[in-house]
Amino acid sequence: MSHRETDSGLLWSSKRRLHNLYVAMAREFVLEAPACPELEQGLDVPSQECESAGESWFATMDQKIQIHHLRQFAQNSALMDEEALRDFIAHHLMKKERTAQDRDKLDFLMVQFFSKTAPLTASDPDPSLEFVAEALEPVLGNFEIATPEFVIRIDELLREALNMQSLKAMFTARIIERGREIKTTCGDSFFDPIPLATFTRFGFLIRRRFFRLMHDDLNSIFDGLRELESRGVTTLDCRKAQFAADEPVGRLRLICQSWRVMFQAEYSSGQPLALLVDLRTAVEAALNQSVQEKPKAMAATVGGSSSGADLEFEVSVLPPDPESEQ
Repeated sequence: MSHRETDSGLLWSSKRRLHNLYVAMAREFVLEAPACPELEQGLDVPSQECESAGESWFATMDQKIQIHHLRQFAQNSALMDEEALRDFIAHHLMKKERTAQDRDKLDFLMVQFFSKTAPLTASDPDPSLEFVAEALEPVLGNFEIATPEFVIRIDELLREALNMQSLKAMFTARIIERGREIKTTCGDSFFDPIPLATFTRFGFLIRRRFFRLMHDDLNSIFDGLRELESRGVTTLDCRKAQFAADEPVGRLRLICQSWRVMFQAEYSSGQPLALLVDLRTAVEAALNQSVQEKPKAMAATVGGSSSGADLEFEVSVLPPDPESEQ
């Protein structure tokens, strides 16, 4: 068998595995996408006609499958193992024409691959760019580390993000949007090894920071709800956090407990980050308001009148979740 036949056979095997994953995604998200007959055949080495048909099918599927489909599938399907991630990454790296959506998909896939294969725990120190580059060798090969201008910019943004003390601060500083802006300035060079390693490190560390801040916010909410109950507050106006105008404190605690289970994994898109931020803001506002209302209530009691009405608390407007569109 010739060298070309060997390479073609290996690539075709990868595309056949990827075809099955695409079909599974289309089925899960109810996308109108019939399977590709040529890729379903058990050919070891395809003809040029089969290769052409396969390329055309993938081009159509890449337009139908959006980044949010890929994120949800990767985070919930047992099919997305290390081999599947390698196939996805190789597919996007080998594309001749790349779009902004291809960039976003590959950016996500690289962080997923690094998270799955790098021997890191939550207590380990932040990985260096050299460490990330070495971990990505199976998909990017060996390459020399350099520090072009965009690397300096992303490192500065990363230092700013790692100093943030709350999710609200992360959203207000537009960390994720500013990171995307830097990615966009890279153009097609984003798909080169150094940018990919740099943004993989950035994405991984931003996830880790979000994960820690999420737990800080949850703990603050639980503490605040306990304090509010001790002050006799039973409901909060949480409409801006997409809850009721008189949301019971007990129900909010149950919701937060369910989020705590959800947040056992590292930060990923689709989690209600903005809701979590809004709810913490509501609880803090309620705590401040209850302190202010207590002297008034005491004065009203002394004066012989008291409305006895439940207190309601507004949630301040916050920036939208930067991942919500995905």
